Amino acid sequence: MAVQSAQVSAKARSELGSRANKRLRDAGFVPGVIYGHKEAVIPVTLPKKELTGHLGRGAHLFDLALDDGKSQKVLVKEVQFDHLGAEVIHVDFARVSLDEKVTLTIPLELKGTPKGEEDGGVLHQAVMELEIECLVTDIPDAIRHNVTEMGMNSVLHIKELSLPAGVKALQDEDLIVATVREIEEEAAAAPVEGESAEPELIGRKATDEEAAAAEEGAEKK
Repeated sequence: MAVQSAQVSAKARSELGSRANKRLRDAGFVPGVIYGHKEAVIPVTLPKKELTGHLGRGAHLFDLALDDGKSQKVLVKEVQFDHLGAEVIHVDFARVSLDEKVTLTIPLELKGTPKGEEDGGVLHQAVMELEIECLVTDIPDAIRHNVTEMGMNSVLHIKELSLPAGVKALQDEDLIVATVREIEEEAAAAPVEGESAEPELIGRKATDEEAAAAEEGAEKK
């Protein structure tokens, strides 16, 4: 299913710099920029709660309604977070057209339970995101692939993924996406014959009882 454009209001900002941006964030807004299509770069500010809500739901395509009455269709190109990776502090948007092909990274979701799990296998997903190319109007919110037919020792490659019409994967087609394998537990190493399973500790400090017994024995001599 192609993702719909997220509708967000944006205002042009004239004050630039770290201090101005901090004041915006403290007031509940996120600074950003709109660029591309050989048009002027527009610094903007967006409501933080609304923006982060859309980003949290995986939105890539936005319709930004500017305060001059114009709307800009844009694609999220970069999201900057604070040093903890928790708060969005800046967003870069690139202008796009509906008939334009774009490249982006979206989540890869594996659905179902592999039949190989009945034989003791475990599904391991090695690729969590997929780099794709498609028209702006064909951007999916995620790529979903059913893995129920994967048996024991099965391997899933990029070229075997079920992609929506008009979507092309850009990674190596032979890249391994997931496997179903049995998890082998390493056996604990057995002690060598003649050796104690609990070797004596070199330099072990004597207990209080041992020290007292030694002292008593010395006095009797």
